[in-house]
Amino acid sequence: MIQPFVSMEIRSLLMLILLVSYAFIGSSQMSVQEQMKVDSLKEVVALGENDTVIINALSAWDNIIYSYDPELDLLLNMKIDSIATKNLNEKLNAKEKNKFINSKVFALNNIGVYFEMYEDYDSALYYYKQSLSFALENEQKESIARSLSNIGAIYEVEYNYALAVQYYKDAIEVYKEIGEKNHQAAMLLNAGVIFEIQGDHSTAIDYYMNSLVLYDQSGNKYGMAAAQNNIAILYEFQGDLEKALEYYEKSLSLRREIEDLAGVAKSLNNIGAIYRKLGDHKQAISLYNESLEIKQELNDKKGIAHTLKNIGFIYHSQEDYSSAIDFYMQSLTMRKEIGDQEGICSSYISLGEVYMTQGLYSKALICGDSALNIGLNIGAAVEISAAAKLLWQVNKYLYQYDESLSMFELYVEYQDSVLSEENQKAIIQQQFKYEYGKKAAADSIKALEEAKVQDALLAAEKAETEKQKAQVKQQEQQKYYLFGGLALALLFGGFIFNRFRVASKQKNIIEEQKVVVEQQKAAVEEQKVELEYTHQQLEEHHKEIADSIMYAKRIQEAIMPSMSAMGAALKDGFVLYLPKDVVAGDFFWMESLTDALGSEGEVVYFAAADCTGHGVPGAMVSVVCSNALNKALLEEGIRDTGKLLDRTREIVIDRLAKSGGEVKDGMDISLCALNRTTRELKWSGANNPLWILRKGALEFEEIKANKQPIGLYHDPQPFATHQINLNEGDSIYVFTDGYQDQFGGPKGKKFKAKQLKELIIQNQYLSMDEQLKQLKSKFIEWKGEVEQIDDVCVIGVRV
Repeated sequence: MIQPFVSMEIRSLLMLILLVSYAFIGSSQMSVQEQMKVDSLKEVVALGENDTVIINALSAWDNIIYSYDPELDLLLNMKIDSIATKNLNEKLNAKEKNKFINSKVFALNNIGVYFEMYEDYDSALYYYKQSLSFALENEQKESIARSLSNIGAIYEVEYNYALAVQYYKDAIEVYKEIGEKNHQAAMLLNAGVIFEIQGDHSTAIDYYMNSLVLYDQSGNKYGMAAAQNNIAILYEFQGDLEKALEYYEKSLSLRREIEDLAGVAKSLNNIGAIYRKLGDHKQAISLYNESLEIKQELNDKKGIAHTLKNIGFIYHSQEDYSSAIDFYMQSLTMRKEIGDQEGICSSYISLGEVYMTQGLYSKALICGDSALNIGLNIGAAVEISAAAKLLWQVNKYLYQYDESLSMFELYVEYQDSVLSEENQKAIIQQQFKYEYGKKAAADSIKALEEAKVQDALLAAEKAETEKQKAQVKQQEQQKYYLFGGLALALLFGGFIFNRFRVASKQKNIIEEQKVVVEQQKAAVEEQKVELEYTHQQLEEHHKEIADSIMYAKRIQEAIMPSMSAMGAALKDGFVLYLPKDVVAGDFFWMESLTDALGSEGEVVYFAAADCTGHGVPGAMVSVVCSNALNKALLEEGIRDTGKLLDRTREIVIDRLAKSGGEVKDGMDISLCALNRTTRELKWSGANNPLWILRKGALEFEEIKANKQPIGLYHDPQPFATHQINLNEGDSIYVFTDGYQDQFGGPKGKKFKAKQLKELIIQNQYLSMDEQLKQLKSKFIEWKGEVEQIDDVCVIGVRV
C-alpha cells in the first residue's frame, strides 16, 4: 500500500474534523450505557486537555465501538497513531514514552485488522509489518508476538504456506518466552493446519498434540475442542474411523458445553462424514442437515459449502448423479464466491468423479485439470493426489496412455507423501505421549499426597532407625567389601561374554543385509526391464492410435463439404470450424436442391451439428449422423426440416442400436433450408437455437429449439418446423455450444452466449469474411493459455 505524504499538522486536523463529525452520529447497535460512555469520551477528545488524556479517551472509545462501526474504528486508530508519533519525537520520561509506544503499536495493529477484514491483504500486511518493526525496535514482546501471528495469518490466507509457518513459529517462540500458553497453543494449531494441508501429517499431529496439552493446562475448552477436532481429522484421513469418531465426539461435547454454535456445526458435519464412511447414510444425512441449519443461521458460507459437498457425496455413492451434481455445483459456486481455493479444488474433484462415472470424460478432464492447477498453486498435497488420480483414470478411459502414466506417477508421488508409514506411526506416538503425560501428572499428584502421610510416620520412627543403623553399619561395610570384589569379577566376565555375543550377532546381521541388498538389486533390474518393455508397448500403442486417428480424420473430411463448396452455396457467408482434437464430434453439413419444398429457385440445406463427445468417439458418431441426414434428404426425399430431423432420429437410433448396447449417443443440431430467391427460411432445431439479426438491429431474434436430441429420449416429440421471411441484408447464425462454453479471459470464466451475441452485433456491418476473422481472433484471445474444452462450429449467412 503506497503511503501519501501529508504533514503531521494537516493530518491531525483532518482526523479531528472527521472525529468531531462522528460526534453527531450515534450507533443504533450500541446499548444506552455504551452510548452514554461514548458521548462522554467524545467530550474529552473535543476538549483536548493533553495528548495523554486524549489517547486514553480514544482508546476507550475504540474498545466500545470497534465491533459496531469499522470505519470509525479505523479513524480512531489513525488518530491514536498520529498523536503517538508526534509525542515520540518529543523528550519524554520513560513512563510516558512507554505509554505512547504501546499506543502506536496497538493502533498500527488495529489498522491492519481493519484492512484484513475487508480483504485488502497488501494494506493489512503493510500495517502489521509497521507494528512489528516498531515493537521490535522497542522490545515490546507481547506486541512482537501478536504482529508475527497476524502476518502469518495474512500469508496463510494468501496460500504462501512457507512464510506463514515461519511467522507462526517465530510467534510461538516469543509467546513461550513470555509464558503465554493460550496464544502459543493457537499458533501451534494454525501451523499444524498448514502442515496437514501440505500432507506432512507427522509434523501436524505433533503440533496439534502440543496445542491440546497447552489448552488443557490453561483450561481453555474452546481451544481444546479445536485441537481435538483437528486430531480427529488426521485419524479420519489415516482410516482410523473409530479413533476419529472418539475425538470428534469429545470436541462436540466441549462445544455444546461452551455454546459454540459454529463449532457445534463443524463437529456435526465431521461426525456425519464418519457415519457416511461407515455406510450409515441415514444418520449421516440427519447430522449434515442439523449442521447445515446452524451454518445457515450463522451465514457461514464456507461451512455451508462444505456440508453441501458432503451431502452431494452421499447422493453420488447412491448413484443419484443428478442430485450429486446439483449439490456439488452449489458448493462450488459458493466456494468461488468466497475465494476458497482449497474448497474449489475439492469441489472440482468431486464433480469430475461424477462425470467420469457417467462417461462424460471431457467434463471430467476439465474438472481434473482445474483441480490439479489450483492444488499445485497452493501446495495442497491431498488435493493434488486426488486430482492426479482422477486424471489418471479419465485419460486411461480415453486411451491417452502417456498422459495417464504421467498422472499415475504424480498420484503415487503425492499419495506416498500424505499416507506414509512414518505419518501413521507419528500419530500413534503422539497420542501415547499425550495420554501418558496426563497419567504421569495425575500419578505424581497422588504420589505427593501419599508422601505427606509417610513423612509423618517416618518422623516417629526416625530415632529408632538411627540407633539400629549404628549397630549394623560395621557389619554391612564388611559385607560390601566382600560382595563388591565378587561383583567386579562377575561384571568383567559378563562384559567379555556380551561383547563376543554382540560381535557374532552383528556379523549375522551384516550377512543377512548383504543378501537382502542383492535381492533388492535383482528386483530393481527386473522392474527396469519390465518398465522398458511397458514403455515400448505404449509407444507401439501410441503409434497405432495416432494412425487410427488420422484415418478417422480422412473419413470425417470425406463426409463434410469442402469450404469452397460451402462458400459457393452460401454466397455471402462463413464457417468457423475449430476441432478440439485432430477429429471432432462437431460437424457442418450442406446440400443444395432445386426441387425442395415446391419453391422456385435453389434451396440450400445447411446445419451445424454437435455429436456426443469429441475426438475419435465423437467423430464416429458424426459419421453416423451425417449419413442419416443424407439418407433422409437425398434417398427418401424428405424436404420439410422438422420431418427431416424426425426421420434422421429414427435412422440414428436404429444404426447405433446395432452396436448391441444401450444407445446413449446422439446429436444436437440447428438445421436450415434457405431459398435465396424468395428469401424464405425454414428451420428446425434439436437443443441448439437459431439467431436472426435483422439489418441494422441491435438485438437478435432467437428461435428456440425443441429440447430433445437426435437420439434416444424419454419423451420424444415431433420436431417443429419454423418458417421465417427474411429481408435483404438480414443475417442468420447457427452454431454448436463450443464457442460460448469456452473458459478463458482474465478471470477464467465461460465466454457465454450473451457475449457472443454482443460480438456479432458489434461486427454486423463488416463483410462475412471479416466477421469470421473477428470471431476466430476473439476466441483465440479469450482462450489464451486455457485448454480448448470442446469443438467449435459457427455458421453465418447474410441474405
